Amino acid sequence: MSILRWGWNSYFEAIWNRAEHGSAVPARVVSTARGMWRVAGDFGECAAEAAGKLRLAAEEDGDWPAVGDWVAVEVCDNACVALILEVFPRRSRFVRKVAGRKISEQVIAANVDTVLLVSALDGDFNPRRVERYLAQSWESGAKPVIVLNKADACGTPHELAEKMENVAMGVSVVLISAKTGQGFNELETYIIPRSTLVLLGSSGVGKSTIVNRLLGGAIQEVQPVRESDSRGRHTTTTRELFALPSGALLIDTPGLRELQLWDADEGISQAFADIESLAGLCRFGNCQHKGEPGCAVRQGIVDGTLDPARLESWRKVLREQEFLRRKIDLEARQNAKRRIKQIMKGVRRMYRERNAN
Repeated sequence: MSILRWGWNSYFEAIWNRAEHGSAVPARVVSTARGMWRVAGDFGECAAEAAGKLRLAAEEDGDWPAVGDWVAVEVCDNACVALILEVFPRRSRFVRKVAGRKISEQVIAANVDTVLLVSALDGDFNPRRVERYLAQSWESGAKPVIVLNKADACGTPHELAEKMENVAMGVSVVLISAKTGQGFNELETYIIPRSTLVLLGSSGVGKSTIVNRLLGGAIQEVQPVRESDSRGRHTTTTRELFALPSGALLIDTPGLRELQLWDADEGISQAFADIESLAGLCRFGNCQHKGEPGCAVRQGIVDGTLDPARLESWRKVLREQEFLRRKIDLEARQNAKRRIKQIMKGVRRMYRERNAN
């Protein structure tokens, strides 16, 4: 398959032409799993590993190659394996804070044009979760589209779609059933040839079924959700880029159990533009929206134009961002102290050795 089929364009061509690459060739990362990569280019498709120089430079998870990245590789052993030398600058990237206590970012997908935020119209329907995805999507540089799946299993799909539109802030909402094919004609209007899309959402929302229908076959394994809570199990365990018959490229991802935002201030402002607009009308510039006179945000709740749950969701993501900033600053100071200690140990060792001689 030609590199053009994998989305190579004039933007990455210009980056490639900035420097000499010797025997290296351009390739796209088409899957990642547990520190392993597969890349594709004019040479075909093969497994890949990171070169030593790249490993040394990748101090943070965000520096490692991610699915969708364009990279410079050296192809070895008759195109059976490749060595990743360099990751090209990304046009867009969807990231999150890594799960757990570690303060680091994780790149879920790179160089994406459209983010398909999949939510299911069953017991897992959650507009608050979608708000978080929207914030990080706007921060990524890609265009979000909300996809509401399992319309065939819901008695009031249009009512739930209207609820989602209230938090979408102008983002398109598409109602589909991956099982029956309902709504796919509308969904496919966003699947543009040579563009790259990524499917994001919780386990059990039907991402793999959507992939299978778009590919025209059972490529991805699917499993039923639990009836008790509509939660799904991880059937997709790798992040993988598929070339669709339409000419577009689609990244499927494992379900995210949690989405902790990472450096998403601008995305939050866009996802919660209605609240930010009201906040600008408050009498006091430092209004906390907790009962101060002349608070336009509280008035919005009184008038019924603003959902109190949405306001609390906004406050929660702002608190998380402030906590993250403090942790990053603290960790940076601690790392600097450790580096200084190591330098001073080396200096003291040098003096001891010199005096001993």
